[in-house]
Amino acid sequence: MQIGSMDNQAKNTKILVTGAKGQLGSELKIISAYEPYQFVFVDIEELDLTDGTAVNAFFNTHKIDFCINCAAYTAVDYAEKNKEAARAVNVDAVQNLAEACTINNTFLFQISTDFVFRGNTSLPLTEEIEPDPISVYGSTKLEGEIVAMSTNPRTLVLRTAWLYSSFGNNFVKTMIRLGKERDELGVIADQIGTPTYAGDLAKTIIEIVKFAQENGLDENRGVFHYSNEGVASWYDFAKAIFDLKSIDINLKPLKTTEYVTSAKRPQYSLMDKSRIKSTFNLQIPYWRDSLKNCLELLED
Repeated sequence: MQIGSMDNQAKNTKILVTGAKGQLGSELKIISAYEPYQFVFVDIEELDLTDGTAVNAFFNTHKIDFCINCAAYTAVDYAEKNKEAARAVNVDAVQNLAEACTINNTFLFQISTDFVFRGNTSLPLTEEIEPDPISVYGSTKLEGEIVAMSTNPRTLVLRTAWLYSSFGNNFVKTMIRLGKERDELGVIADQIGTPTYAGDLAKTIIEIVKFAQENGLDENRGVFHYSNEGVASWYDFAKAIFDLKSIDINLKPLKTTEYVTSAKRPQYSLMDKSRIKSTFNLQIPYWRDSLKNCLELLED
């Protein structure tokens, strides 16, 4: 394909981003200003994904080439008592999107989570490991994965973990607030994974879109893992935030058993990114470097 025709193809490519007001959706909106694609951003006010009729009507009106589903019920602890609400967004809405994508030959990016795993291993999680969720949130997200891939063959499931951003509510903003309010704070030190900057994830998704336009994606569907590089506990994550922000606080490491929550969390959710890096030729930033970039944006 010649460069000119590639540019025209990009200009004629329409990308739907659902959950536009969330962390990942907001980061994609920032990136969209610098990309040639036609982006359509919707949140529940513009399109209720749990309404199948509305979703089909929307797809009939807009010719969508790629759908990036960032919409999700992410209130992990509330989901334990609100299973139907979580299922409506994490499963039923995905079913509606996947059906519309199938009818319209749209490629679907379904964003998922490390919570589909039990987290009782000590090795990085590959895509071949059998999911075994231990929370309602994790169970509904796994159902969403299965529904998406079984309904629409042109689906790429992208699992990520410990997402944060300069947008929305997240661990980074909470730590900064608590660090200014308190002299002492306890943070869990025995849950292991990797913080993931939503800005990096957004860039990765757009890189995969570009790859699809040049090479096709039919042979590269299925499940992929993405997080930033490196390893950390939540305690390490908090310590890095306080160090980079020069916040003086007595930070104490806690065991999971000392901080009881409604939903169980995976103890170990370090992701193996070998597949996504080799398939799409990606360079993934180290988590501390990305954290520093995010904190600088928050200051601005």
